[in-house]
Order: sequence, then structure tokens, then C-alpha cells
Amino acid sequence: MQTLSQRWSMLEPGVTIVGPDDDRPRPAVILFHGCGGLRGHLPKYAAAAKAAGWRAVIIDSYAPRGWSPAFALATVCTGALLQGWQRAGDVLAALYGVSRRADVDASKIVLAGWSHGGWGIMEAMSSDRAAGQLGVADPGAVPLDGVIGAWLAYPYVGVAAFNRMRPWRHCPKTLAVISRRDHLTTVRNARRIHDMVRDCGVEVETWIAEGSHAFDEPMAAGPMRYQPELAAEAERRFVALLNDVAAAPPAG
Repeated sequence: MQTLSQRWSMLEPGVTIVGPDDDRPRPAVILFHGCGGLRGHLPKYAAAAKAAGWRAVIIDSYAPRGWSPAFALATVCTGALLQGWQRAGDVLAALYGVSRRADVDASKIVLAGWSHGGWGIMEAMSSDRAAGQLGVADPGAVPLDGVIGAWLAYPYVGVAAFNRMRPWRHCPKTLAVISRRDHLTTVRNARRIHDMVRDCGVEVETWIAEGSHAFDEPMAAGPMRYQPELAAEAERRFVALLNDVAAAPPAG
């Protein structure tokens, strides 16, 4: 079983860092893709974070493992591999690695997840992080104190998310996006889960977007439909969350 340091060493070659061209410590947002893998919408959010003076760190959980998008669709999206509690190991490892960068203010980090990535973040926030949990040997080796915000875009909260009603142990300000026509959950179920998180002391803002699951993803297909107007509004709210939790030095 990998340690957080070893997991970060595995993931690091697939990391993309976007931010102002300087070396000063800045707030950072770490982005985690959905089960379909890294798609074109995450770089757009990263660019928006950069314009707001933040560093954005995009984590590709698949390429470092040698997994193709087709393989991930057939395995991760079906729940056969890398369930949310295991993805939480990637979340903690990324936090471990990013917090050690000299150009990041480790006291001002936001975790951002889309669908499966949001599931992983929720598992990381609710776990007691005992040794061996979340697919890593030492999940408690990185403090969560610096996590001051969470962005959960239509996180997976369906029946396979067994721990979805488990209280959070760390409580950053959270913006939870609920898709009105999400084929993976009902609005009622999503509201129930986010209300539980709120009752644990987390400041949770919910936004019901009038679209499908992955409405902000240009490659959305099947029951998912890309809606550029909603995507633009999601990006605006994403930046508003960043600006709300931390003041970043001007990007210029």
C-alpha cells in the first residue's frame, strides 16, 4: 500500500499547474475530474482561477496509472475500480504534494471536484483517516487545516456512495452544485445529503442548476447535455467561491 508521498510521486507526472507567472506563495485550488477522465472544461476553470490570482492544480488520476479514457469509462464509471473512498487517497496525496510547493500558500487551499472527483473529496472530508484507510498507508499524514473551501459539482451521491451520510470531520466552506436533471441522483437525495453536511457545521451553499449531469462539459453525451450558459454561470460561481474564502494577490 502506498504512502501519501508515494501516491503523490505517482500522480505528479500527470499534474498540470496553471497560475500567474511568479513564484510568490498564492492560494491554490486543486481540481479533480469525473469518472470519464480529464476533459476540456477543467482547464477553463483553471484559467478562471489564474485570472483571479490563484494557482490551479489539475490532477489526472488516470494517465499516471496507465488507464485510457475508454478503460476508465468501463471500470471507474461502473464502480468496478477506484471507488470514491479510494479516490480520496488521490485527494489527500495531492493536498500533501501541493501544500509543499513554495509557490503555494498552504493555509489557503480549495478542493474542487466534478462528479466522481466530488465523491472523493466528500470521502476525504468525512473519513477518520485511520492508518490504511482510503487506499493509502498514512491518510492522516497531511493536515486538513489549510483546506478552506470545497467546490462539489454534481458530486456522485448515489447508492454506491456508501458513506454519503457520514458527518464531515473537516468543515471548509462548500458550494455544492446540484443538477436538476441529474440521471445519477434526485434533487431530493442530493439536498438531503448536503443538508446533513450543513448540520455538521459546514457552511454549505447549494445551487440547483437547470441542466443535466455534466452540463458544463463540452463532451457530454447520452443523458448528459452541455449547456454553455449554465457552464458560464458555474464558472462565475466557482470564482466567487475562491474570492470569498481567500484574497489572492493580483494576477498581474
